[in-house]
Amino acid sequence: MKLQRIKPVIRLYIPLVIFLIGSLNAMANRLLIPMDASQKNHLKAYGISFWILKNYEMEMDWLLNYRGGSFMVAYNQQFASEMTVRGVSYEVISDAAAGQILNQIAAPDVNMDAVKLQKAPRIAVYSPKSKLPWDDAVTLVLTYAEIPYDVVYDDEVLNNKLPEYDWLHLHHEDFTGQFGKFFQYKDYPWYREQKKEAEETANKYQFNTVPQMKLAVAKRIAGFVTGGGYMFAMCNATDTFDIALAADGVDIVDAMYDGTPADPAANAKLNYDNSFAFRDFKTIPYQYEIEFSDIDNQPEERGMIESNDFFSLFQFSAKWDPVPSMLTQNHQTIIKGFLGQTTAFKNKLIKPEVIILAENKNANEARYIHSTHGKGFFTFYGGHDPEDYQHRVGEEPTDLNLHPNSAGYRLILNNILFPAAKKKKLKT
Repeated sequence: MKLQRIKPVIRLYIPLVIFLIGSLNAMANRLLIPMDASQKNHLKAYGISFWILKNYEMEMDWLLNYRGGSFMVAYNQQFASEMTVRGVSYEVISDAAAGQILNQIAAPDVNMDAVKLQKAPRIAVYSPKSKLPWDDAVTLVLTYAEIPYDVVYDDEVLNNKLPEYDWLHLHHEDFTGQFGKFFQYKDYPWYREQKKEAEETANKYQFNTVPQMKLAVAKRIAGFVTGGGYMFAMCNATDTFDIALAADGVDIVDAMYDGTPADPAANAKLNYDNSFAFRDFKTIPYQYEIEFSDIDNQPEERGMIESNDFFSLFQFSAKWDPVPSMLTQNHQTIIKGFLGQTTAFKNKLIKPEVIILAENKNANEARYIHSTHGKGFFTFYGGHDPEDYQHRVGEEPTDLNLHPNSAGYRLILNNILFPAAKKKKLKT
């Protein structure tokens, strides 16, 4: 008799349990990747977003200014499992909760917006094949975030391979053809290898000098951007790129680099119409001066040390200026400074159409700038390594396992996902 009483009860509960499980699954159909202080690994969160875009061709929402620039995507158990493996924090929310978030973001009186991420960009990193005694912050963070990329250099650029990519990174590269102005290292094996490689490439393509070859490379890269590409540059790739373009047809290089002395009237012949970001600058051709021009703000001009070196991100209108808003998404608005061969850009030498994304007002310098060029975009970020204040030649690469929440490195990864966004017209 006792068993007979229990059986009807079991029969009543089984459908109820099935109903409840089904209801929970129906409600839990969005994954929110928070990018505020609750995120355990900000850098790998970008990598998981890229992985979803690349492997599943599924749209994601980038929630500008919502909890540090969070991401949201349709629920998929594989996504959740991969986030767990990579140590990325996520929240499972219902469609109703997702709708409430989107409604909150859409309200006209809040500085937020939702941007659709549609397709993972094809990424190229411009880097020499020979081993150099310094690292590259972008390749470090791409590797750490598990974002795939191809390495290209002068051969690939001169053979017109850039149109195969959407996004190109330039880092510690000297487009003036002066081998980084590291003449004091001329007897070091890495310097000799770099010089040999560049001279062989120049000869291969029938250029008389390395500066002529590097100018041709810079012009091909400029054409890539003009045609609709995305270019991101750090450290001395920023100013040497513009210097090379402005000095087209002018010898700005001293004799130990190309066999002929620099034109003493070179600065009067620079054409700033050719440059992307800077104007009215002067080159520095002297032998033992490692600076390329007066664009870079020098230590004596900056008047600061590591303990007081910070820069501030600008806050843009997410609804009206989605592009600069995407590029400045972060869980912090004050970023610790870091040095490079090119550290910062004098405000007075930046073209008026260029948007300053971050600056140090005390030093009258910009650290992070952006603009359009033709159909494409470029972003320049001063400094060498956001988590190594003064990275020296020969030092070990930064271990990003120690910096999974780096605000400085996040700015690099904003640029990685920017080309994936469905474009909205820039209003200002």
